[in-house]
Amino acid sequence: MSLLPRSLFGRNALLIVLLIALGQIGGGLLLREMIIKPRLDQIAESVARNVAAIRAGLRALPPAQRPDFVAGFNGQALAGRADRARTAGDDARVLLTPLERRFVRAVSARIAAQGVELVWRREPDGGLALRLALDGSEHWIVTPGLLPVREFTGALVAVSVGSALLALVGALWLQRRLNRPLARVVEAARMLAAGREPAPLSEDGPTEVATVSRSFNQLVGSLRQTERERALMLAGISHDLRTPLTKLRLGVEIVRDRLEPELASSMTRSVEEMDAIVGQFLDFARGEGDEQAVPVSLDELVQQLAAAGADHGRPMALHLGGLPPMPLRPVAMQRAIGNLMENAWRHGRPPVVLSTRVASGEAVVEVADHGAGIEPAEAESLKQAFRRGRADRSGAPGAGLGLAIAQRIAQAHGGRLELDTPAGQGLRARLCLPLS
Repeated sequence: MSLLPRSLFGRNALLIVLLIALGQIGGGLLLREMIIKPRLDQIAESVARNVAAIRAGLRALPPAQRPDFVAGFNGQALAGRADRARTAGDDARVLLTPLERRFVRAVSARIAAQGVELVWRREPDGGLALRLALDGSEHWIVTPGLLPVREFTGALVAVSVGSALLALVGALWLQRRLNRPLARVVEAARMLAAGREPAPLSEDGPTEVATVSRSFNQLVGSLRQTERERALMLAGISHDLRTPLTKLRLGVEIVRDRLEPELASSMTRSVEEMDAIVGQFLDFARGEGDEQAVPVSLDELVQQLAAAGADHGRPMALHLGGLPPMPLRPVAMQRAIGNLMENAWRHGRPPVVLSTRVASGEAVVEVADHGAGIEPAEAESLKQAFRRGRADRSGAPGAGLGLAIAQRIAQAHGGRLELDTPAGQGLRARLCLPLS
């Protein structure tokens, strides 16, 4: 499992944080190598010279005056560290910091070149003192505050952290501004994949982002134009076929007395099937039109469709779930449920069950048959226009538009069409619509 974030925003944010952290570390190392260490060497050289001068001065003094001289020197050295002594007190650190160890080694090496061995100790105020042995006497000399007690002050830490946070906030703000139009493109692509036309994307912002938005808007426009031309073609073909179909139906009726009854009935059924296919073409090309949504009781609509089916010799078992009135386009919804009922009778086997219920905050209209059902892999493809199921469901005539029309109408109402086949049962086609 990868530890890297999957989103572009997360990866860029991680990269920004790492770059800032590396920059801070690099800046600290550069400060140490180019400023702190050279200054430390200068301080060590100065302290070594002072120690040599103090040692020379002590040699020039009579032994009785040497303690007073050391006390006066230490008093001057400690005068600038009085405040620090009050804050450090007995909590002064015992261990040397890395810089202090470097400082002690540098001073000791320089003094050792003069044949003098130094011993160091920690003072109560946190500073350092060194021992000078002279004529059998030991004198502790306080270093005059040349090395700070803390290597990094609070101001340095505050400035470093503040600058890092400022850079991070600015970088994340910039990345979010770049990520927002990409998120709009993703959302628009999802709407387009779901069969809904998204609003045009804003084409402002950086050149690259504006180019992506402009290209997507052109893609939506091309798809809209293609869909319009296809609908116009289907409407034209369907309209042109209606006239010869009417003539065929009229011709069958005229010559019915001179034909075999079975042949006449077969010809009539064929004309009616072709007329139904043409009707589906027109329904698909027509779309939703300008029909407005009005409060509709789905239960009443389902009852009316079931009664109409029974009048045509297609009885259904009806189970109503007491759905509340909902804002729907009644003609379009009647067409969608009617297509599901027609699909169940044409490709499935009775009994056909028509039911309504409320589930997960949605109104559900389900049409269930007891046929062979469909393969799970076919569920999504059957919602597309002109797609037919497997061979054992495709023997009946049809254009493959019924489910596509139901899917389009469901999406126009903010819902969806679901198809599945439970084990040992037929097809379950469900229209799931939001209650509000």
